[in-house]
Amino acid sequence: MEARIHKAHRLQGTPPVPGDKSLSHRALLISALAQGDTEISGLSAGDDVANTLRCVRALGVDIRLNGQSAVVHGVGLQGLKAPAGPLDCGNSGSTMRMLMGVLAAQAFPSVMVGDASLSRRPMGRVAAPLCRMGARIELAEGKHAPVRVSGARGLAPIDFDLQVASGQVKSAILLAALYANGTTRLTGQIGSRDHTERLLRHLGVQVEVTPQAISLHGGQALHAAAIPIPGDPSAAAFWLAAALLVADGRVSLSNVLLNPTRTGLLRVLRRMGAAIDERRLADDPEPSGDLQCRAGPLVGVSVGADEVPSMIDELPVLAVIATQAQGTTEVRGASELRVKETDRIDAIAVNLRRMGGVIDTFADGFRIQGPQKLTGANVDSFGDHRIAMAFAMAGLAAEGETRIRNAESVSISHPGFFETLEELVR
Repeated sequence: MEARIHKAHRLQGTPPVPGDKSLSHRALLISALAQGDTEISGLSAGDDVANTLRCVRALGVDIRLNGQSAVVHGVGLQGLKAPAGPLDCGNSGSTMRMLMGVLAAQAFPSVMVGDASLSRRPMGRVAAPLCRMGARIELAEGKHAPVRVSGARGLAPIDFDLQVASGQVKSAILLAALYANGTTRLTGQIGSRDHTERLLRHLGVQVEVTPQAISLHGGQALHAAAIPIPGDPSAAAFWLAAALLVADGRVSLSNVLLNPTRTGLLRVLRRMGAAIDERRLADDPEPSGDLQCRAGPLVGVSVGADEVPSMIDELPVLAVIATQAQGTTEVRGASELRVKETDRIDAIAVNLRRMGGVIDTFADGFRIQGPQKLTGANVDSFGDHRIAMAFAMAGLAAEGETRIRNAESVSISHPGFFETLEELVR
């Protein structure tokens, strides 16, 4: 699919924000391990979450869907069943990595596979701590998928120092820790998104969290509880960008997830001068609220490694916004961008340069001097939904027509994205 975007002079409306993808993955997986029926509302309709849903069902869990709501009939920690064949995770790293933590503790063997993109992404960072707990995991050459898990009932607890701020790695270890005989303690880079810790507590598990460590004692039962899922802040980021990049831009967004580990972009945009108003709606199990954003002058900022985990998925669209800000925007400490669905630093640079933009890249980030004049061009998503949507935003600010190849990748997280964009610019 090729999407065509033209420069916009006016953009206003109330675009729907799909349910948070990260929280949807965890809600399906964790509620499957609970006792009783968990009602989930606001589930993401994206392809990635559909992969998690399919894998959980393949493990013997009954899930009833009704639109974007689901009822998960939990089977408890010991109730999963051997799948009839390989578990296909599609393009979803969240599905594969977090499932590794659960499957590591099962008595049955399992195999996880993914598409070409997922099969190039690193899995050794998850397998290593799980093997220290006693799991038996085999990876393909290069420590990639397919992932073969032999199963090992009776995992041992570990003290583990996280070297990378990854919510997926942290979650895999915490899910395995549910099955361990003793207390697992995580230190190091623990400040990534904390949805797993919050959901475990919401379903009755005692998780001790301090700025220095996360501790969980194995063997605790999970009990069903309703899980409301607010809108995805990573999806909302594109509508905020749209309002900021169009001269007469204004959007209102309802019920967006405002978890502090996910709102780094809001904080950075406000430092840049963005007019973003916030009204808090709820705090438990996740904070959420409404946002309003309108166009206005922006200035460049520096983003350091301590801020990156809270906005890792929004950095591609930040790069686009930076081209229209006055001054220099520099992002460092973001080497994780190079092992996403594509090398996002290279993808940003290739596409911006095709549009006449100037960008300096580093192993761990980029620097952009603005404002810059962008010109419509043929760009590529490289199969990455975040890149496709980021350069749709660039097309709104560029002279002429921008054509985005492989734009169907947006269905991974935001089905209907281009249709919504058309409505906003009418």
